[in-house]
Amino acid sequence: METFFTFLEKRVDDCSSLLCVGLDPHSSELKSPSPASALDFCLNLVKQTAPYAAAFKPNAAFFEVFGAEGWTALKQVIEAIDEESKRQGSLIPVILDAKRGDIASTAEAYAKSAFGTLGAHCITLSPYLGKDSIDPFLNYPERGVFLLCKTSNAGSMDLQNLLVMPMGSDMPMPLYIYVAKLAEQWNEKNNVGLVVGATHPQIMEMIRAAVPDLWFLTPGVGAQGGDLEIALKSGLRADGKGMLIPISRGISRAENPKLAAAEIRDHILHIKRELNR
Repeated sequence: METFFTFLEKRVDDCSSLLCVGLDPHSSELKSPSPASALDFCLNLVKQTAPYAAAFKPNAAFFEVFGAEGWTALKQVIEAIDEESKRQGSLIPVILDAKRGDIASTAEAYAKSAFGTLGAHCITLSPYLGKDSIDPFLNYPERGVFLLCKTSNAGSMDLQNLLVMPMGSDMPMPLYIYVAKLAEQWNEKNNVGLVVGATHPQIMEMIRAAVPDLWFLTPGVGAQGGDLEIALKSGLRADGKGMLIPISRGISRAENPKLAAAEIRDHILHIKRELNR
């Protein structure tokens, strides 16, 4: 059976890339603060960077701010990525960065919205309401989820580093390790990954050791201060895959986004080769 991560791994092979192009239409980067400008901004990035993108990651907030018209623009962006996938003959997954998390009945509506109405292939979720809040998304095996595990922001220390005592255990562990182990248990349909920030490479290394096979979505490289080479060294799987590196501003604010995406893709490949020596 095809699953989200089999689709993703095929795309990674097709484009020789671990780059995830972030689509974050900040008002300051738009010609005008309007859904039409947000759409144009994203369509231009998709057209220029698609050959180098293992995935695209639109951030729902930058569309929702424009109300219903913004939601329509987001759907049009996802449709444009689908068209680009058909032109290339290779499915480019869309990861909706929405960080949803709610009780089961509400989660069902969120899942239908993301996967049915919008047509996204994957979504970011908060796992802190437990498995019944995640199950409605996991019922779509060809769709994926990335669970917040150790996020890239400084405030992640407030909660995610707390020591917890899992039921039946006599040894405490950091909450992020417990979340990672839960994700591993829940990954019965090969559609669960983790958000692990590049700004915490030592913790990423610990999480990778705890869950050697899961995919990581690794924000924080570039504008937030994360180092690409250190992140790859800390988080890559033994097969040289298992990580997506989202880059937004480093591409959208470049004079030539196409060239910027190509250079980042090639830099990742160079680092991987050096690590394999």
